[in-house]
Amino acid sequence: MAGSGRRPEHRGPPELFYDEAEARKYTQNSRVVEIQSQMSERAVELLGLPEDRPCLLLDVGCGSGLSGDYISEEGHYWVGLDISLAMLDVAVEREVEGDLFLADMGDGIPFRPGTFDGCISISAVQWLCNADKKSHSPPKRLYRFFSTLYTALARGSRAVLQLYPENSEQLELITAQAMRAGFTGGMVVDYPNSTKAKKFFLCLFVGTSGTLPKGLGTECANEEPHQAKFTNERTRFRNIKGKSVKKSRDWILEKKERRRRQGKEVRADTKYTGRKRRPRF
Repeated sequence: MAGSGRRPEHRGPPELFYDEAEARKYTQNSRVVEIQSQMSERAVELLGLPEDRPCLLLDVGCGSGLSGDYISEEGHYWVGLDISLAMLDVAVEREVEGDLFLADMGDGIPFRPGTFDGCISISAVQWLCNADKKSHSPPKRLYRFFSTLYTALARGSRAVLQLYPENSEQLELITAQAMRAGFTGGMVVDYPNSTKAKKFFLCLFVGTSGTLPKGLGTECANEEPHQAKFTNERTRFRNIKGKSVKKSRDWILEKKERRRRQGKEVRADTKYTGRKRRPRF
């Protein structure tokens, strides 16, 4: 526990994402600290926390506690979870105010139902899309993470997860598992037209459907809102460039419509258009 100055308990051999030298180098990089602080500030803002009382927040992938520092500055309490023992050791040395747990988020969130008033995560969730071991299944690990996170959060609270998706398929995989676990909400994209400043925040609601916040840098009146909403109903997603995912139903319908405009003969659209067929033996 960081609050008591004790080294976090080591439960089994964790995967070594950062050794001691890398953990210190990361934490002492002024540019990293600045970016981490900015993204943490934005994530906490998107949580929409009440202003009249302190809250207990979960920081998933807390690392050396850089994001936790901002949470503490805002007068809230926090618990950090990370897979890297070296990072947590640096957090203990820095005497962060939060409590720390060594755990793999893909194994689930190990807390009682309704424990937290909110959750943030900075640059961590996309790692669940990788299979680092033969036993790892990204969809199963994502679902385990989201389903246990949903349970650990109080009803009416939010989780804001900043991530760096590699492609539209990763975004769809992550959001699909979040929906399956019971969350509603959507993707908030800040500065969508900027290569460097563009940031993705998955804003999730527990128990009730809230209004999805607007992304920063999207105030232009002629610009479409850069938000991807979803509910428990089936939703289709577009990739980062706004195009339909290849071979999806939307992609097929758009292609057929282009051919119709070219005067070509195209089969009529039906409820079976774009539906995957079972293999025949």
